[in-house]
Amino acid sequence: MAGRALGAALLAVLSAPVLAEPVLTDPAREAAVAKLIEDARESPPALRVLLRGMPKGGDLHNHLGGAIYAEDYLTWAAAKGFCVDETGLSVEPPPCPAERGIERFAQTNEFGMDRLIDAMSTRGIQRGVGADDASGHTQFFRSFDRFGKMGGETAKMLVAARRIAAGDNVSYLELDHNTVTLVSVVRAAGDEPMAETDLSAVYGGEVKQFTALISKARAELDVDEASSAKAMACGTPAAEPACKVAVHYLFQALRALPPRQVYRSLILGFMMADADPRFVGVNIVMPEDAWLARRDYGLHMAMIRFLAAKYPRVKLTLHAGEVTLGQVPPADLRDHIAQAVAAGARRIGHGTGIAFEDRAEDTLARMAKEGIAVEINLTSNAVILGVKGADHPLHLYRAHGVPVVLSTDDEGVLRSDMTNEYVRAVREQGLTYPELKRIARAGLAYAFLPGGALWSDPVRLVPAAACADFATPSCDKYLTTNEKARLQMDLEQGFAAFEAERLARAGKVS
Repeated sequence: MAGRALGAALLAVLSAPVLAEPVLTDPAREAAVAKLIEDARESPPALRVLLRGMPKGGDLHNHLGGAIYAEDYLTWAAAKGFCVDETGLSVEPPPCPAERGIERFAQTNEFGMDRLIDAMSTRGIQRGVGADDASGHTQFFRSFDRFGKMGGETAKMLVAARRIAAGDNVSYLELDHNTVTLVSVVRAAGDEPMAETDLSAVYGGEVKQFTALISKARAELDVDEASSAKAMACGTPAAEPACKVAVHYLFQALRALPPRQVYRSLILGFMMADADPRFVGVNIVMPEDAWLARRDYGLHMAMIRFLAAKYPRVKLTLHAGEVTLGQVPPADLRDHIAQAVAAGARRIGHGTGIAFEDRAEDTLARMAKEGIAVEINLTSNAVILGVKGADHPLHLYRAHGVPVVLSTDDEGVLRSDMTNEYVRAVREQGLTYPELKRIARAGLAYAFLPGGALWSDPVRLVPAAACADFATPSCDKYLTTNEKARLQMDLEQGFAAFEAERLARAGKVS
């Protein structure tokens, strides 16, 4: 049974009876693996080989649309008869000249396809191509317009995202995702002005018309999930490893729109998360420095506070502080993270601008006290904001006791993956293997997963009461009925297997 997997060393730490079972938490073994990683620190290839097999817990900041590589989007578009547009920078639906059909274009214009993929991601920018024409920020966000024309492939996107996660030893994805059914009605809300005093009246008019729409959206997700599971042969002897990657969703409200449209997307998000347990929370996305997002930031927070009071079960993780000095006027650096925390955020996405906030230390102290985690996206912050290395606030958060998780943001657009985030954490931020383990554990501890946690104290690894003795029927039952606890136990088992395998392999080499 799952509960019997934790071994003597961990049980001794927890003052529970010592069992004659395989040791899962062994300080000496952890130190030996830490030494292997330290020795590989200056060799990115060697470090990646070591870290790829490391269990990495949850990816809590992963936009499904941006997680997909341009090559996948183009493959799906080709199957639907799409063509390369006249600019060579995007695609368009048929009909179009035969020579611009994607398959034909690829056969006759190799460098044109390279240019197209660069246009649909930040690949070129990251290698200096086109860097004089657009910032990483501009190239990143305009990529979405270019591949967004190929919508309606949610099932295939789920398969691709779960396969990438499985290859990276990520066991849980909390995907930012909206169903087509709900997105389609957001812009119909219009662009009339709106003030905080209008929130109650507008909500009353909106919510009445959307109950049936929520049911339709849930049915849409049923079909997409069933189709993706079938594609991976889940539940059969031929099931892919990706089937084991657990998935839940965050509804992503759109902030760079007129206020009535933003409010409608938030209302739909809260309604969906309240109605469907697969949606474990609500987020707010799009560029924080966009004109409307900047202008209406305080209004958006008021919307969120109003809806949070209506739907108290719905959890919030909010993009906040994805700005830096020089990118926006000083006023937009003063308090965005503090406002998001005050609005009820249980996690902060990015949080890159924390050092520029007026009451940064007070906000950090509150986040630490209340267990409000920050989702750190190293590649994203480097490419979009130019914030990396010593300029990144990762260590500022850790120094103040704020829980930290590593995440990918938009790994397809950014041409990254979770292993790369861990490599960057070691090389650019100086993190050690024990620190990476704490971050991996945090990726499940601060996830919005349903059920109770394995640890009542995720830092000191104090177990929940039902698992005070891991080798008991009560603990096995607890793990069976609580998804979060089960994934956390799986992570501990994964650490033990990873460490044992790395040391055995190192022994063979020597």
